[in-house]
Amino acid sequence: MHISSTPFRVLFVCLGNICRSPAAEAIFRAFADKEGLHVIVDSAGTSGWHEGEKADPRMRAHARRLGYEITSISRPFKRSSDFDQFDLIVPMDDSNYYDLKEQASTIAEADKIVHISDYISGSGYSYIPDPYYGGEEGFMLVINLLEKASVNLVADLSKRMVKD
Repeated sequence: MHISSTPFRVLFVCLGNICRSPAAEAIFRAFADKEGLHVIVDSAGTSGWHEGEKADPRMRAHARRLGYEITSISRPFKRSSDFDQFDLIVPMDDSNYYDLKEQASTIAEADKIVHISDYISGSGYSYIPDPYYGGEEGFMLVINLLEKASVNLVADLSKRMVKD
């Protein structure tokens, strides 16, 4: 496999950055590492409600049982720097997608925003549902969808990185 000398930078975004996007960050990193992709991965929220907090303990516990360690600390999306620092920005649902699109000030910035539905087609979902107010099954559904998304995103980036 071709390994690019320049890391590809991916940012996952949800509302509060305590459930879906930190899980996406950890799960995608595990899949990318397994394939030897040279990536930098982070997560953020469209709100700053939970800034400085660890990910939701329920999400961390479910992920840990499956071998994923979620260590990120919540932070809000930084319009002033995140568009410049990341090659791909992946929001977890339509609300996050449109919030980010509104913040993009150039076509190049808007083009970096890719809907998660591009990577979970065939799953019966067009977004990653927020498990925060639900039960245990919601967290497992999120992890399962993020694993599917990670497989497809790794495959997509592998093709892109070989072309570079």
